[in-house]
Amino acid sequence: MEIYLDNSATTKPYKEVVDKMIYSLEYDYYNPSSLYKKGIEVEKNIKEIRKNIAKTLNVKEKEIFFTSGATESNNSIIRGVINKRKNHIITTEIEHPSVLNTLKCLEDDGYEVTYLKVNKKGIINIEELKSSIKKNTSLITIMHVNNEVGSIQPIEEIGKHLKTLDEKIYFHVDCVQSYSKINFKPSKYNIDFLSVSAHKIHGPKGIGFMYIKEGIKIKALLTGGNQELGLRSGTENTPGIYGLGEAIKIVNTDLDEKIERIKDLKNLLKEEIIKNIENIKINSSDEGVCHILNVSFYGIKGEVLIHYLEQKNMYVSIGSACSSKKKGSHVLNAMGLSNEEIEGAIRFSLSSMTTREEILKAVEILKESVDDLRLIIGRKRR
Repeated sequence: MEIYLDNSATTKPYKEVVDKMIYSLEYDYYNPSSLYKKGIEVEKNIKEIRKNIAKTLNVKEKEIFFTSGATESNNSIIRGVINKRKNHIITTEIEHPSVLNTLKCLEDDGYEVTYLKVNKKGIINIEELKSSIKKNTSLITIMHVNNEVGSIQPIEEIGKHLKTLDEKIYFHVDCVQSYSKINFKPSKYNIDFLSVSAHKIHGPKGIGFMYIKEGIKIKALLTGGNQELGLRSGTENTPGIYGLGEAIKIVNTDLDEKIERIKDLKNLLKEEIIKNIENIKINSSDEGVCHILNVSFYGIKGEVLIHYLEQKNMYVSIGSACSSKKKGSHVLNAMGLSNEEIEGAIRFSLSSMTTREEILKAVEILKESVDDLRLIIGRKRR
């Protein structure tokens, strides 16, 4: 029995997604830019998928742009909207590397970046954000849900504040871990841009989309054949778009019920870990997102534990898959955890495919593994 609890890193595609992609490769392989009927039919299918995605966010079809995923979306938006005149950007210390590393590059080019601190729950102070805004602030880029601990930022409150300002400041939100885990609409939150990746919602890798509010013009990151209204040139990834479209359709069916079910399973996991395993620290707050639970196991290195669990066909992680090979978590460090707590931290992330049976079995395997490792480490120390 495989127990996969690393859904924040990637998810298993729905069978319907795989089937739809195979259909595209076998039958709808025509270039959507072609003038003949077969190409035009593919273009119509892509248009319908774009329309369906827009409906899930209650936005306009022309505000959705396909990309290769959230990293490209984040880069396209951040690099596309900034300017030398208003060269100040506000973000947080716990963003995904695709945002943090992009901003580091911009700092090298002379841009000024303010990194907001977070509290022990991984949440920013809204007053610090307000006081950080300057006359030359052009962009605020803040993730909706943190990918390591599941903390939810006060996006709606930020959006409301930005509406009260005399001068326009653009608001970008990385929604990779919140899309299909929180039922929200960009207009309510006053969001100008957002990023989503398909492989986090049981779709394929290498495809995603960005939302850009109508009327906002940004510089294109990729230029060429003028696809995606000139914002993202290059022949459309038709199999990826078909797969994304199918995943969007499935994941948004009975969405609120799915969210509640995942939340119940996460709470069960948390309760069972607390009940069965001693000397731990829960790093994810009760107010966090439905699918992420971060726990520190004292006396054990997380990296050792994940490999031990792997031998028992159980898969978890020590944090972001994009930065897990680096030492230490910048997120847990920003939250004020000790070195021992950071070293012993494990991230469990669930999906709509996770079952109660898997959760109970996971805790059984986890307890056995933690006990074994602590015994081995204890012997070595003696």
